[in-house]
Amino acid sequence: MSDTAQTRPVRRRVPVAVSAPDPISREGAVSQLRRHPEVELREETGPGTVSLFVENTLDEAALSRLRRIVRSEGARAVVVVGTLRETELLDVVGCGIGAIVWRHEATAHRLVQAVLAASRGDGDLPADLLGRLISQVGTLHRGIEGRPGAPSIGLVPREVDVLRLIADGLDTGEIAGKLSYSERTVKNVIHALTTRLHLRNRAHAVAYALREGYI
Repeated sequence: MSDTAQTRPVRRRVPVAVSAPDPISREGAVSQLRRHPEVELREETGPGTVSLFVENTLDEAALSRLRRIVRSEGARAVVVVGTLRETELLDVVGCGIGAIVWRHEATAHRLVQAVLAASRGDGDLPADLLGRLISQVGTLHRGIEGRPGAPSIGLVPREVDVLRLIADGLDTGEIAGKLSYSERTVKNVIHALTTRLHLRNRAHAVAYALREGYI
């Protein structure tokens, strides 16, 4: 074996468990993911696992299963759904889930893209959903604006700058370039604010910043 082969780093595969309402939907998602070497399919969810959660609609029973997967089992999640109402969108983001894929757009490439984003704790929302989220959270903010005792999350200016660029769809490297920071600094800013505010990921942080009127 050559020295190059011996020293070549091994790319970590992302463990993924598929949850679907019927065998056909599950097998379809599994077959889409199976062809990609970045993914390691698992039967069970758990800490460090990404759950690919497939549903036509998110009724209360589906939302309860989703909350259990994320909060009790410690998995990250990608939601693949046919339709999503504004209230359900806020519920999903409130669970700390920032990766959503429309069922009609769920190609193998799109699913793997969302799985990898979720494994990093990044957001991955369709453009139309991001617009709806911004509109909905803005409505909530206007409803509490000026209310005595309304809470403030106390973001510092550079946190606001980073969150604004996340909301614009930029990744860590692009944010670093825009703000003349190192990528490590950007990651540290995001980690510090999500830890301080008990937020689960970037999309959750953006939602809170929008609701409080920072962006």
